[in-house]
Amino acid sequence: MPYFAQLKLKDITRKLYQDALNDLKDRGYSDSTREGIYRTGRMIFRKALELELIKKDPTEFAYLKKGKKTIEQLEEEEIPKYLEKEELALFLKTAKNQGLALDYLMFLTLSYTGIRVGELVALKWKDIDFVNQTISITKTYYNSNNNTVQFQLVTPKTKKSRRKIVVDEDVIKALSFHKETPEKIIQQLGDAYYNQDFIFAKTERQPGYPTVIKMVQLRMARLLAIAKLNPDLTPHSLRHTHTSLLAEAGVALEQIMDRLGHLDDQITKNVYLHVTKEMKKEASQKFAQLMRSLHYYPLY
Repeated sequence: MPYFAQLKLKDITRKLYQDALNDLKDRGYSDSTREGIYRTGRMIFRKALELELIKKDPTEFAYLKKGKKTIEQLEEEEIPKYLEKEELALFLKTAKNQGLALDYLMFLTLSYTGIRVGELVALKWKDIDFVNQTISITKTYYNSNNNTVQFQLVTPKTKKSRRKIVVDEDVIKALSFHKETPEKIIQQLGDAYYNQDFIFAKTERQPGYPTVIKMVQLRMARLLAIAKLNPDLTPHSLRHTHTSLLAEAGVALEQIMDRLGHLDDQITKNVYLHVTKEMKKEASQKFAQLMRSLHYYPLY
């Protein structure tokens, strides 16, 4: 907006666009923020080109200046934070024993499916196939100001994001058990309940409306504190946790990408490579231990 709001699309040149990107760098914006702005710009101008509103795409040869990073910064960026399997077990146990209403079901579903938190709160009962044990992801939740009643359901950002996930029997059982709760509340409240079939619906103020994403984040922070686990983790970290555990279980990267609804995602690849690298290292160590147990010593 500060750069182009007063200009016509056709008057925005490649130099103007590049100068704007460079200025954002000079003003101290982070790489991730500038990448988000750049991607948005690409989408806008590509659409304008498609609609023949412009003849040239000013973003075509644009690039982002990036500062040199330390090894520590690179490692931290490349491998996001996630829970090891023992930590996940502790987290879910805490959610079950000390969680508030819906906590256990929310975090069990997130960690066992790898779905995004926006996809979670948008889920409706019709998306669950209890017989075939699948969850259909056809929409996601959007709410820019965290106002419970002012939400939108929007289509997933890519075709790949629309998917059907086979889920564990534990998740299906937990969902089946919970299904009775809203039915009882609806009987009690009648028309006062916003009955739109949402699974993770509020039960008190504005009953029936889907839980806002901010609330899921706050609930997770509370449980992490109780369990004395990494406080920097977020609901999205459970997506990375799901990736790491699938990799540890020997699931191929392509299958993981398909399950997560990714066309391509470098962070998922980095988690996968990190886990499989550690597994290869462990395999090598086990081989060496086996040979030592046989009293074999290298001839050197």
